[in-house]
Amino acid sequence: MLQDATIISHQPDSKTRRYDRQLRLWAASGQNALENAHLLVISGSATSTSILKNLVLPGIGKFTILDHSQVTPEDAGNNFFLEGPSSIGKSRAQEAVRLLGELNEGVVGVADTSNVEELLEKDPSYFTSFSIVIVHNLETQLLHKLSTLLWSDDSFPPLVVVRSAGFLAEFFIQFHEHTIIESHSETAPSLRIDKAFPALLEYSMSLDFANMDPTDHTHIPYIPILVRTLQDWKNAHDGRPPQTYPEKTAFKKSILDMKVKYDEENFDEAESQAYRCWTETSVPSDIAALFQDPQLSRLSLDSPPFFHLLEALRKFTLEPPHTLPLTSTLPDMKANTDGYIHLQKLYKARAEEEKARFQSYLTVPIDDTMIDLFVKNAHALRILRGKKWGALDADQTLLANAVASSSKQASIHLSLSALSALKPGVAPTVEALTAEAQALLASGTELPEEFGEYVGEIARAPTADLPNTAALLGGLVAQEVIKVITKQYVPIESYCTIDLVETWTGII
Repeated sequence: MLQDATIISHQPDSKTRRYDRQLRLWAASGQNALENAHLLVISGSATSTSILKNLVLPGIGKFTILDHSQVTPEDAGNNFFLEGPSSIGKSRAQEAVRLLGELNEGVVGVADTSNVEELLEKDPSYFTSFSIVIVHNLETQLLHKLSTLLWSDDSFPPLVVVRSAGFLAEFFIQFHEHTIIESHSETAPSLRIDKAFPALLEYSMSLDFANMDPTDHTHIPYIPILVRTLQDWKNAHDGRPPQTYPEKTAFKKSILDMKVKYDEENFDEAESQAYRCWTETSVPSDIAALFQDPQLSRLSLDSPPFFHLLEALRKFTLEPPHTLPLTSTLPDMKANTDGYIHLQKLYKARAEEEKARFQSYLTVPIDDTMIDLFVKNAHALRILRGKKWGALDADQTLLANAVASSSKQASIHLSLSALSALKPGVAPTVEALTAEAQALLASGTELPEEFGEYVGEIARAPTADLPNTAALLGGLVAQEVIKVITKQYVPIESYCTIDLVETWTGII
């Protein structure tokens, strides 16, 4: 019975089992951020509910749909989160919240049937209390007022603007500043083979390659092989690593010459990783550029923890060996269990030493978990600075550059902007839309050749919220919202345009 109880106690809880796959993507820290978020979605359209579906399923904490409209026959025909004819005439927000709630009982949904325009006039603080605000096809004047409100203070939530018509769409995220520790970069942290720390150097030099058991020789990890070979090379070359092509070739040959059997894959692996010996480990240029961020020059007790950590990192890199803190993460390699674990212990011990030195530069208390994440990901930190919604259309130079460099994407954007700019009562004809789009461009700048194709689709279906377009937008926008909320991975910084006629997406 005791054995059975022990087995049961080690089983994952229900939440871990439910969210197992996504926890592998953004871990417990990302899941906690999702569960603590409260989203505001303005409109209960097909696109809005498709976005929410992809946020409710992974466990967003709470969402509010703000929509004073009633369900129309058109809504019932294109929105999967309405119950067809039986929903017609009912509150669109309430119906959507009720049916979205069935996807995940752990998520709280709220239907707000207030009028957006009245709230903006009488209670603008309502919009600033959410984690993020998402709007779909919001009327132009209201969108301008909302974006201006949320842009007026750095502490106000990001705004995700989604526009669609027929088979064309785009979305944009308005934010002031977005810092990312876990960007999940494909670039691995340095193993610091060219600047081996004392314990690693001592271990590598202590290995008796010549008299080693053949089985053990076949399982020496490539790291001590390279450290040892590099040290021997430096001893014979006035302390210099291989520099010229012939020297690098000779260095690689010396590694392969250490084989005692032709099929020793660990030495082949070491030869393929030999570039680490002559590639100096230093602070990556993109990380060094972060040290010039203006936030560091005005650092205060109230500054976000990220910038206190960044300042500590800057000070750390000023000391020898002028690198980022070592991490204990090792890649897979040819090695036996004992050799790999020993190597891992060496890296872990050194990483703890360097983490302690890093912490000594901190001037404010910061959670130890955040420090661990920061040190582990110091090679892939990001600071993004966003723009206000509408900044592109307000800058004719930027628009002209977009037309010249991304004509198809610019055509979709101009077509949707032209539709938004039409005055009430003006029919969205090709001629009217073309005139509005041309008015956005500077005198002498012509519309892209492809513009005619896209403006035709807008004129054909100016108000169509198609299920397939809504479904794709739902996945794309939800993905970017999750990146912003979890502060993991790198969100799109500009306009993402979608063409489901030719099935492509692009960035302006």
